[in-house]
Amino acid sequence: MADGMNATLVGARSGAPTTVPGASWRAHGSWLLAAVAAAFTVAQLVLVGPGLGLGWDETVYVSQISAQAPPAFFSAPRARGVSLLVAPVTSWSTSTELLRVYLAVLSGLGLYLALRVWRTFFPPRVLAAAGALFASLWVTLFYGPAAMPNYWVALGALVCVGCFLRVRADRADRAALWGVAAGSALMAWMRPTDAVWITLPLLVLLVPARNVRLALALLAGLATGGGQWIIEAYLSHGGLGERLSEASRIQGGLGWNLAFDDQLRSLVGRTLCRPCTAEMPHPVITAWWFALPLLAVAGLAVAARARRTTPTLVPLACAATAAVPYLLLIGYAAPRFLLPVYALLALPVADALCHLVTAPRGRLRAAAAAVVALGLAGHLAVQYVVLDRTVDRTAADRRDWTRTAADLHRLGVRPPCLLTGTEAIPVGYYAGCSSANPRGHNANITEAGIRRTAGRVPTAALSLPGAPPPPYARGWRTHPSAGFDLHLAPSPPGDGTR
Repeated sequence: MADGMNATLVGARSGAPTTVPGASWRAHGSWLLAAVAAAFTVAQLVLVGPGLGLGWDETVYVSQISAQAPPAFFSAPRARGVSLLVAPVTSWSTSTELLRVYLAVLSGLGLYLALRVWRTFFPPRVLAAAGALFASLWVTLFYGPAAMPNYWVALGALVCVGCFLRVRADRADRAALWGVAAGSALMAWMRPTDAVWITLPLLVLLVPARNVRLALALLAGLATGGGQWIIEAYLSHGGLGERLSEASRIQGGLGWNLAFDDQLRSLVGRTLCRPCTAEMPHPVITAWWFALPLLAVAGLAVAARARRTTPTLVPLACAATAAVPYLLLIGYAAPRFLLPVYALLALPVADALCHLVTAPRGRLRAAAAAVVALGLAGHLAVQYVVLDRTVDRTAADRRDWTRTAADLHRLGVRPPCLLTGTEAIPVGYYAGCSSANPRGHNANITEAGIRRTAGRVPTAALSLPGAPPPPYARGWRTHPSAGFDLHLAPSPPGDGTR
């Protein structure tokens, strides 16, 4: 208990906020965090929109527990967390709009809870600014209502790291102990390997601390979240080592690969940059990415002067290890990979910006506030433009999948049915068909298996316009569709639909 009292006194001396029992909701700043979370939810529904169709990866996750289509092939790197997260909706409804609203509301609530964890270390205005900075990134807004894991890894990281620091400051904080377990479990539930990278600094800090309860909470959370993934590795992939090796192969082979330039190219709104050979975006689009680490270091300097270095240094360390696999070990990029990094860096960045506009006196304060306001206005404008273009482009792709599914139904390819070839997984989901491929990262059938299946249920192979059909589909009738050629197998015996 002495440790807890000392931690409270140190926090008071250094300017960190303390939560007084019985203090009003308005007094300790929760309304600021709630306002940011509510604005984030509304922004997702307005700027992204609940009508945006499901993307390629989303159809894989959603189809695992779905009334829309049979489960798509689930490759080695994927974890089941997203499928379980969306199951309360997808298990009984095929409405994409309902799913988007559900995820938008849930992501806003999650952001609020994750920010509240840090009230012991940062004032409400800093936490609100951190939440606003993270929530206003185009990649956060785009993936908040998406059935994808990276945003939830980011929230899990905020909860886990914040609660870890609270337990270190006060061993009697039992709620924070449960928060460590919950945050680490959420990360591992969504992406087990990301959870390990993010918690590496925490595991190192546990060695000298000798806090058995904290160590057990962290390890139990990781084991609980990643347990299913490990069990599935032995049941379906030949063991944990084999699954990790297979995941590495699918990702192009993990090794020394500098992906900084790939990440920069993806900032223009490329949701997957593979291969990443496009020209570099305009510096206006990438400026925030270079400013982020500089402002984070400035936030560390502010924290050091205020004698509260640890609550800033630890999330910085976790952000650094979280970035390692995506900046140094893979040969392609997707902006969503770095969402946990952006969430953790938002805290020291917000601290630095708040210090810039409050520390100076007189005219200097007004000048600093004007510079920060101008910079943030330009940043928000860039984020909006990129988000708008990204939504328009992805919506067009997904409308093509919808039209292709309608063409397949018109041609007699209706459930139960099988699709193979180009984009078979997302189009199969939209059409309510199973999907399979004899080669590539999602290989789960042989050519002979496709022919046998075609003798039982309606089957079609998809290819790009003008491209030859796959070898097993030669001789099948070809019909043009939206962005595809549809090669239809002869109708199964007794099926008079074609």
